[in-house]
Amino acid sequence: MFDQLKRMAVLAAVVRHGSFAAAARQLRTSTSAVSQQVRALEKDMGVTLLHRSTRKLSLTPAGERFHAGCAAMVAAAETAQAQLLQLRDAPEGELRIAMTVGFGRRVGPALAPLLVAHPGLRLHLQVEDGFTDLVAHRIDLAIRFGRLPDSPWVAQRIGTVHTSLYAAPGYLAQRGVPATPEALQAADWLMLQDGTDQARRLPGSDISVQPRYASNNQLTLQQLCEAGLGVAPLGDEDVAEAVAAGRLLRLDTDLVLPELPVWAMTPQRQDGNPGQPAKVRHAIAALKAQLAEAAR
Repeated sequence: MFDQLKRMAVLAAVVRHGSFAAAARQLRTSTSAVSQQVRALEKDMGVTLLHRSTRKLSLTPAGERFHAGCAAMVAAAETAQAQLLQLRDAPEGELRIAMTVGFGRRVGPALAPLLVAHPGLRLHLQVEDGFTDLVAHRIDLAIRFGRLPDSPWVAQRIGTVHTSLYAAPGYLAQRGVPATPEALQAADWLMLQDGTDQARRLPGSDISVQPRYASNNQLTLQQLCEAGLGVAPLGDEDVAEAVAAGRLLRLDTDLVLPELPVWAMTPQRQDGNPGQPAKVRHAIAALKAQLAEAAR
């Protein structure tokens, strides 16, 4: 049956393009192969389908009736293919994204146009600063920062986050600006929890500090910092509103914290296909554009 359907499609191509040679070019095969397919079809059907001459081809009366069905079959296949490509290229279904609390504020501005343009797309956000079980939560896309642990997931860099040291005006008025390495070591530090109580080296320096306050939540650290409890490394864009309102001050020190890369992590395709669903591709593109705009 498969061979018969293939020969019917070849006949439709011959009629559409007006010759064996033109059909062969469209089908990316040889003229003789096309001719053989049509002859095999005529043999199977037990009837002549084409009048052949040195100048042109024409359908026999039986061929005209049979060709109508062949053309309809090809048209149905082309319609089905177009519908499948539309599903592949249009974001639809539920998109499950895992991210940190601090990054959640970027999602609305980044994905709102995408969600408005595609009513069939639904969004589920798994927001936490801990390590989400991406498989258990059926995550399509995870946003991570900095150095990544070994993982079977595919990582794509989509941007950069700039961080600096911040403290509340009240804390600095009481303790002074920690401008030297010794003063930085003596400061009260607020840092993300890393599972240990050991002193940590500040990124990009040889200065080791002992966190006095730790949390697995970046937003909580910012709130503690605004309350005047100490010094914290925070994302510049994340605290821009607090700085503008005077709740936080950026420390003017010689220490420059390194940029944090932002990664979009997606699961490996089980079929080995490197392509991603449309909903994931469009979401990554939107988040990447938002990060680029914020960096300007």
